[in-house]
Amino acid sequence: MDTLVAIGEAAKLLGVSLTTLRRWEESGKLVPERMVGGRRRYRLSALRTDLARKTDVVRKTVAYAHVSRHDQKGDLDRQKQVLEMYCANQGWTFEIVSDLGSGMNYRKKGLKRLLDDVIEGRVGRLVITHKDRLLRFGAELVFAICEAKQVEVVILNQGEDAFFEEDLAKDVLEIITVFTVVRCMQPQEPKTAR
Repeated sequence: MDTLVAIGEAAKLLGVSLTTLRRWEESGKLVPERMVGGRRRYRLSALRTDLARKTDVVRKTVAYAHVSRHDQKGDLDRQKQVLEMYCANQGWTFEIVSDLGSGMNYRKKGLKRLLDDVIEGRVGRLVITHKDRLLRFGAELVFAICEAKQVEVVILNQGEDAFFEEDLAKDVLEIITVFTVVRCMQPQEPKTAR
């Protein structure tokens, strides 16, 4: 005998909202049985995971802006304006995510949120002004993840960003400083007389 479940349990099993289940009922994609009193009950056999995959999931467009330093806040605002104008001109509904921090930092809050959304299948399009605005090193890996998740990547300016060389020089200097400090902190072997 096939088990019947309430609308809340059905929504939970499919990973959708109650509104989505009601919309599926209206469109005929999923027909519940009505119990006495009008309550909906769904057959477990009808709640196959492929049904959830057939839905028209609308994935969002995310425009990502990033600068490395606080003194570049004006550039961050300009990036947001450019992204907003471009996405609006395309007629896309979009969300802007921005970060302020080193291009070598993979733990920036906005970047983490963006990657989580891409991996979870909530993003259909990523828009950035320059390739290096995503990450200084590793952007190709993010692009590969986007490709695997069928996320369209739109890069508005394919050339080098004006701040790229300056930021890269500061990043290299930061790496050298860290290695120098670590080296200085290591115990030195005593010199022996010959």
